[in-house]
Amino acid sequence: MNDWPEAWSDDNRGGRYGRGSGSAQPESARVMRQVRRGQPAPPGQAPYGQVPQQPRYADGGYDDYDSGYNTGQVYGGGRGGGGDGYGPGRPAPDWRRRIKWTAITLVTVLVVTTVATYFWADSKLNRDVDLSKVIERPEKGEGTNYLIVGSDSREGLSDEDKKRLRTGSSEGKRTDSMMILHTGDNGPTLISLPRDSNVEIPTFKGSESGKVYQGTGRQVKLNAAYAEDGPELLVRTVEFNTGLHIDHYVEIGFAGFANIVDAAGGVEIDIPQDIKDTKSGADFKKGKQTLNGEEALAFVRTRYALAGSDLDRTKNQQKFLSALANQVATPSTVLNPFRLYPTMGAGLDSLIVDKDMGLFDLADMFWSMKGVSGGEGTSMNMPLAGSAGGNLLWDKDKVKQLVQQLNNDEKVTVKGD
Repeated sequence: MNDWPEAWSDDNRGGRYGRGSGSAQPESARVMRQVRRGQPAPPGQAPYGQVPQQPRYADGGYDDYDSGYNTGQVYGGGRGGGGDGYGPGRPAPDWRRRIKWTAITLVTVLVVTTVATYFWADSKLNRDVDLSKVIERPEKGEGTNYLIVGSDSREGLSDEDKKRLRTGSSEGKRTDSMMILHTGDNGPTLISLPRDSNVEIPTFKGSESGKVYQGTGRQVKLNAAYAEDGPELLVRTVEFNTGLHIDHYVEIGFAGFANIVDAAGGVEIDIPQDIKDTKSGADFKKGKQTLNGEEALAFVRTRYALAGSDLDRTKNQQKFLSALANQVATPSTVLNPFRLYPTMGAGLDSLIVDKDMGLFDLADMFWSMKGVSGGEGTSMNMPLAGSAGGNLLWDKDKVKQLVQQLNNDEKVTVKGD
C-alpha cells in the first residue's frame, strides 16, 4: 500500500536532501500534511487543509482568472500586458504640474531680469539738468514736450577720435541741433529749431550762481543761450520765445551719438542726393544705405554742401534720428541681448537728461520718434518769416498757432519751412 498522497509519484517525494530518504521505509507521518476532516468549507473557499483550485488553461490563456500577471502589475509592472509602464512605486508624471512650474519659473526669470535691467538702466541716466532753476515758466499744456539737443561736446574723444570724426578740438560745448518733440493723442510732432534762430534772452537765474540776471531785450542766435549758461538758460529762452512748456530735456554729444549708431549695428537711411563735404567728412551717393557711427555723424553735421544750409541740415537730422529710433525699436535689437544691452549702455551713458526724466519718459520719446518716421506723426522746421543780420526770424503768427495746437494736443496743421 502506497502511503503517499494521491497522485504523488516516487519522483515527487520530497526528502531532506531533495529525492527521497536513505531508508527503505516511508518518511514519518510528521512530515505529512495533516488533513482535518470536518464540516465543509463555505462556498467559494477551499476546505481547510486543501490547496485551492488552480486556474485552468483555456485556449492558451487563463480562464476566469486575473491575478495581475496579465496586466504587468505584479512586482512593479511588467512589459507584456499593456498599461503605461509605471507601477505603484513609479507613478506616471503629472504633465500639467510640470508645465505649470515651468511657466512659473520662466515668468519669474523674466520678471527678475526685467526688474534688474530697469534698475541697471535707470542708474546709468545722467540727470544733470535741474529744470527747477528755470523761472517764470508757461503753464503746462496737454501732452508732453521734450527739448532734444545735440551738442558738439568732444568729451570722451581721444585726439585720434577727433581726427577720425572731424570734430576739431574746440573747448567747451555748443548746441549743434535743437528740436522739440511733442507726444500726445494726435500723433507725435517733431519741430526743429534752427540754431541761427533770432531770439530774445529773457530774465533768468544763473544755473551755478543762482543770481537773477534781468532781461534787457538782447537779441541773439538761439545757440548763444546754451553757450552762455547751459541747458537751463536754453530751456528758459525756448519757453519765453514760444510760450510752450518744456517737460523734459535730453542732450547727446558727438561721441555718444556715434557710439549708439555703432552699437545698434548701423542705421539704414535713404539719402536724397549726393553729398560731399570736406568739413564734416561726408561723402555719400544718393540712395539707400547703412551708415556706421562715423558716417552718421558726418551726415547729420553737414550743412555747407546743402542748398538750404542749416534748414536742410535740420531736415536730415530729423530724418536720421527717426531712422535711428526705428532701428533701435526693431525686434532684431530689442530681442537680442547681445545687441540690446550694448545699445542701451552706449545710449544711456551718453545722454544728459533732467532730474525728473525716467526710463518710461525716455521710451515714450523713442517710440514717438519712431512714429514720426513711420508716418504716424509730423516733422517740420519752425515757421520762418525771413532773416535779419544773419539771424532767422520766426513767423510769429504761425508760431502762436502752432503752440496753441500743441498745448491743446490738437492735430498740427501749421506748415513749417
